[in-house]
Amino acid sequence: MRDALRGVRPTARGVALAGLGLVTVVTGTLTGVRIVTQVGALLLLVVVVAVTWLAVEARAQDRGGLRLVRRVAPHPVTVGEAAVVRVELTSAGGAHRLDRLQIAERAARELSGPTALRARVQRSAGRLALTYPVDPQRRGRWPVGPLEVQRRDLFGVARWSGSLGDPMLVAVRPAIAHLGTSNAAASTDVDRLSLGARTPAADDASLRDYRSGDDLRRVHWRSSARRGQLMVRQDERAGRRPASVLLDLPQEDAAAEWSISVGASIAMALLAGGHHVRLLGGDVLGAGPDHHRSDGDGAGADALLDQTVDLTRPSNLGTRTAWLRTAVDTLGAQGGGAELVFAVVGALEPDALASLARVGDANMGWAMVRTGHGGEDEPMSADEARTLRALRRAGWTACAVRPGEDVAVCWHRLLDSDERVGVGR
Repeated sequence: MRDALRGVRPTARGVALAGLGLVTVVTGTLTGVRIVTQVGALLLLVVVVAVTWLAVEARAQDRGGLRLVRRVAPHPVTVGEAAVVRVELTSAGGAHRLDRLQIAERAARELSGPTALRARVQRSAGRLALTYPVDPQRRGRWPVGPLEVQRRDLFGVARWSGSLGDPMLVAVRPAIAHLGTSNAAASTDVDRLSLGARTPAADDASLRDYRSGDDLRRVHWRSSARRGQLMVRQDERAGRRPASVLLDLPQEDAAAEWSISVGASIAMALLAGGHHVRLLGGDVLGAGPDHHRSDGDGAGADALLDQTVDLTRPSNLGTRTAWLRTAVDTLGAQGGGAELVFAVVGALEPDALASLARVGDANMGWAMVRTGHGGEDEPMSADEARTLRALRRAGWTACAVRPGEDVAVCWHRLLDSDERVGVGR
């Protein structure tokens, strides 16, 4: 009961009523007028009963008298796309516990933006619902809640305020641009040419080694038993070569968010085109060796996008370089060659640049090189130009991009680039 009383406070009316009751009791006692004393005691009793009732209700709430359910739809949400948060309160001990109950909720500024939240409250027997829209402006995980609850007694002489439930973290994915893969860079014809794959007939299916992430329903058990290793059936769509999207995250906030959006957009385009895709880079993705694939249920896309939610910017150049080295090492250790590699990088240190350039010896590589962080009119720096030239000499298709540019424009500039040297050598 003592803990429950902590949130109970008298209102201005309650303070005035208690003061009046105390004065009346004292006056009646001094004058010997019994009726005056009784009136004063009644006024004090009203305040005491109100405080006690609120304390009992608060204690019942802590013991589960009120049940809270919070839903966000859709969830996870995407930067720039609206979502709706709905909070429902139900009473386990009778509908009266929702009477005179006021609720409010706060959301992180990254979800609500600069404007105040506008919520709609709906009441029905034994149920109280709060609904409000959010417009996420930044990728990450941001809290909503806990629910702020306030209750007043029947006479309005006391109030109780506190929180109900735990905060909920809303996952916000980066903005995704819809990109096409109709260019020869990711087409089935190029994949067949480089892998030596044959064109299957409508009823034909070829076999390949099992890779992590493959659907077990596609395992060909008879051939697996004969060869002593798992073999899976692949059709034309599954026969496309695997792809990796490599991110070199800069220290600048805006450039980092733009780079993540570009990488996620490229990954989604490749996944939609039937490729097994993985994301490498940053503090979360550097150790992820598995490829993801979408078989129509969206699970592969969800897994890739969920990886981007928790990415953070490097605190310094050393950390950035270390993250990139981990990603490149993972690519070399797990790629196995004959892989499509799409990289979004900035100006690189000579050692890191040399390691990345060598990736093109066994894979087909495309790279966007970030330039001009200082503004649209800033020329390409010497380090940026060196990175671009070195990748092109190593056989990469590479183009210069500026953070903040339209992602689709950068994508088509990359695929339409004719600066590629030495492919297939």
